[in-house]
Amino acid sequence: MPKLWNETIETHRQAVRDATLDTTAALVAEHGLTSVTMSKIAEKTGIGRATLYKYFPDVESILSAWHERRISAHLHELAAVRDQTADPAARLERVLKAYALIHRERVRHHNEPHGAELAALLHPDEHVAHAQRHLHEMFRELLEQAAEAGAVRDDVAAEELATYCLHALTAAGGLPSDAAAERLVEVTLAGLRPPGTA
Repeated sequence: MPKLWNETIETHRQAVRDATLDTTAALVAEHGLTSVTMSKIAEKTGIGRATLYKYFPDVESILSAWHERRISAHLHELAAVRDQTADPAARLERVLKAYALIHRERVRHHNEPHGAELAALLHPDEHVAHAQRHLHEMFRELLEQAAEAGAVRDDVAAEELATYCLHALTAAGGLPSDAAAERLVEVTLAGLRPPGTA
C-alpha cells in the first residue's frame, strides 16, 4: 500500500478516535455516565455503531482513552513550560505554577454536575499512577538542577522535596482562585529555599 494512502487512513482513524473521545466526554458531562450508550455516542459522532465497536468495546474504554489523552496533554504542557527557559530557578517556579493551575482546573471539572461520577470511574487507573511517577521524576530533576544552582536547599534529598511539592500543590484544587493557587506556589517555593535565605 502506498505510504500516502497509509498516512491518510491513519489520519482518518485518529480523527474518528478524537471525535469519539470528545463526544463521549461531552455526553457524560451533559447527561451523566449511566445515560450514555454506545448508540448515542455513534449517533452524535456521526459514525455507525459497528464502526464505533471497531475502535472501542464499551463506554468505559472510551472514557479511559479520553482520560489518558488529557493526562498526556497535561504532561506535555508541563514539559513545554519547563523548556521555555534555561534558568533552573525560573524553570522550577514556572512548572510548579503550571502544575498548581492544572490541578485546580482538574478539581473544578470534578465539581461539575457529573464530574464526581466520572472521576470515580477514572482516577484509580494506571494512567494516573504513571503520570504521578512522571511528574515526580520531572520535579526531582528540576529540584536537583535548582539545588546545583544554589536556588533550592540541598540538605534534603530532591526525591523528598519532589514529594513535598506534589502533595503541597494538590491543595491548589480546593482554592477559590488562580491567584490563591499562585500564592500557594510561593509558599511552597519558600519551603524549598536554602536555610537562611529570604
